[in-house]
Amino acid sequence: MSYFDVPKLTGSLWKVWFRNKDVFMKTIIVNFIPSFAQPLLYLFAFGFGVGNSINVMEGVSYIRFIAPALIAFGIMDASFFECTFGSYVRMYYQKTFDAIIATPLSIEEVIAGELLWGATKSVINSIIMLPIFAIFGIIDFPSSLLIIPFSFLAGLLFAAIGMCFTAIVPSIDSLNYPTFLFITPMFLFSGTFFSLSLMPDFIRYFALAVLPLTHVVIIIRSLTLSQPNPLMLFSFAWIFLATLLFFVLSINLMKKKLIV
Repeated sequence: MSYFDVPKLTGSLWKVWFRNKDVFMKTIIVNFIPSFAQPLLYLFAFGFGVGNSINVMEGVSYIRFIAPALIAFGIMDASFFECTFGSYVRMYYQKTFDAIIATPLSIEEVIAGELLWGATKSVINSIIMLPIFAIFGIIDFPSSLLIIPFSFLAGLLFAAIGMCFTAIVPSIDSLNYPTFLFITPMFLFSGTFFSLSLMPDFIRYFALAVLPLTHVVIIIRSLTLSQPNPLMLFSFAWIFLATLLFFVLSINLMKKKLIV
């Protein structure tokens, strides 16, 4: 089996999505609170706290500079952790995957359904965060509304990357490594809290070449500020191609893990 074999999928994969949606709705209040509170905490701590010491960043107020980065982080956080810790619990502890695979659904469809649900969690997060930032008047409309459909694509990318880690780690505790060695560095060095132009060239080029959050931030910042970035098309193409690559790879890695 090649890691890049195109998976055979049918519309049945949405049954997995609906199953996860039903579980989510039963605990919607618990799921809503973190998505609502986290951006507010970062906004007050960095936007109003650090922002009082930084007047302008890339030609805009500091709070308007970091707002899109917080949205991008929320998109990444929702889908990545849903398809790492969430999927691992359903696979290993709850045996949900085993139960679903016993039905006519295939392994590929189960994993694809998980990925689509992870992307949906990113959409939910963006829908929650946009009104919060709108109340503070730090994002522009109507261009910011495009973040909602874009968050599905971006979320699918991080969901697929997360699922790749889920497929290769030996235990759930090992998922802490990609969190600290992949997610945290991206949060710091993807043009989130400061402009990439302030960094040494090798870090800037590395961020543009390797770190997916960099491209998500570029696009969302352009939308929230209504200022098209020359890199927008490149970033969108990077995200689209990377999503296709990791979507296929994650399904095949999980198929190998579950079959073995």
